[in-house]
Amino acid sequence: MNFEIVMAMLAIVAVLTGLVTQAVKSLLDEYNKSYHPNMLAGCVALVLSLAVGIGYAILIGAAINAQYAVWLIALVFLSWLSAMVGYDKVIQTLTQIRGN
Repeated sequence: MNFEIVMAMLAIVAVLTGLVTQAVKSLLDEYNKSYHPNMLAGCVALVLSLAVGIGYAILIGAAINAQYAVWLIALVFLSWLSAMVGYDKVIQTLTQIRGN
């Protein structure tokens, strides 16, 4: 896994996080359950990023080694951060750090 793949996966997770979070909110509202929107979005992002990262490894037959684990941890963290502050801000910061 490399930087470009992680960014593509982050984009997928960001889109899915918004959709799944909205669906879960609608379901919780239907049952009159209280929730904290930011906590819900963060948890959804964590679960989806793990699912996408592990699914990718299974599909390409990647060996789960230390390097893959570091990239997966980065994906989980960045997905959570995107859910909390916004995908655009995270991408802007990463682009500035990388120098592109």
